Parts: sequence; C-alpha cells; structure tokens
Amino acid sequence: MSATTPETPTKLQLLELLAAIGTAQWRDFAAAAAHHGLTSTQAKVLAQLNGPLPMRALATLLVCDASNVTGIVDRLEGRGLVRREADASDRRVKNVVATDEGRDVIRRVREEMQATHGALDTLGAEDSATLYALLERLRPGMEKNA
Repeated sequence: MSATTPETPTKLQLLELLAAIGTAQWRDFAAAAAHHGLTSTQAKVLAQLNGPLPMRALATLLVCDASNVTGIVDRLEGRGLVRREADASDRRVKNVVATDEGRDVIRRVREEMQATHGALDTLGAEDSATLYALLERLRPGMEKNA
C-alpha cells in the first residue's frame, strides 16, 4: 500500500478499484472483439455460452430486453458463431448454443486481451493464487445479486 492509502482500505476504495479494473478489462475485451468483427455485446454473448442458454436467460445476463437479444443472436447466427435449438423439455423455449467456430473466436478474443494479460503477467505465482482465491470468494455474493 502507498503512504496515502490506509492499511485497511475502505469499501469505497475497494469499489473504486474494482470499477477501474473492470472498466479497463472491458475496454480491452471490446478492442479484442472488434479485431474479430464483433461488438463487445456480441462477444459477451459468446463468452456466456458454456452450454445451451435460453434467449430469456441471455437477456437477463445482458441486462436488456429479450427483443434486443434476438437481433444480437441473429447477427451471430448469420456469421455461423451460434445456432438456435429448441429446448428438449419445452419446445417453445429457444436455446442459443455456440458453434465450434464461435467457441474458437471467443477463445482468440480472450487470448488477444493484451492489456489484461500484461497486467496479470506482473503478478507472481503466489500473488496470482491469492488474487484467484479472493475473487472466488467474492464471486458467489456478486452473482447471487445479479
């Protein structure tokens, strides 16, 4: 900690730091996505597809109206990066699934996030393990309220 930062940071200081890091990471993600002809939102959709995901769930994750998701998925589907499938238990529900090409593109986007990789490269193995453990502790509470 620097001389001007208290030994124990306040919640506000932690929130400001998390926001700054999140904003920088998002800019890096958006720039890498743009290299692949994707908007940041299209790339975010691909990043969320670890398996079939209903359109409505995507809208919730993106914090937008379901009609917006339709347009985003239409464009991704047009490029062969996702496909729609009827849900096995409810044929009215349409799931979005990443294609092999879609999974490859989002993998490359993540690999090309130079600023983020550079920042993480400044951490040693012990610091990386500590950061990972701390973020894992924060994640459930953050996702629960999302």
